[in-house]
Amino acid sequence: MNEDREVLKLVGARIRALRKERGYSQESLGEKGGFHFSYIGQIERGEKNVSLVNLAKIAESLDVNLIQLFAYVEEQFHFTESEIIIQEIVAMLREASPDSIHLVKNVIREILK
Repeated sequence: MNEDREVLKLVGARIRALRKERGYSQESLGEKGGFHFSYIGQIERGEKNVSLVNLAKIAESLDVNLIQLFAYVEEQFHFTESEIIIQEIVAMLREASPDSIHLVKNVIREILK
């Protein structure tokens, strides 16, 4: 039973980290996914055994793949310098126009040839 609760806490921590990374409050994430903000809080604290359907809605609201919700956040995990740079690039791309994103993709493709 403790193992079940640990999984809920890990997924909840991951959702919290992704939400904060995107600058969303629990209320704004709840609105995007069609949930009450208190439900989001319960999920993040590992208090709710959230359904797969609701996890999919949360992932969509966070603009991530469902699988990314299961990339658990660990306190001792250290990002390499490259991973930090990649995260910064992704953050910039999230705010870019579709045309700019397409241009960046083409530039990266040419650089990496």
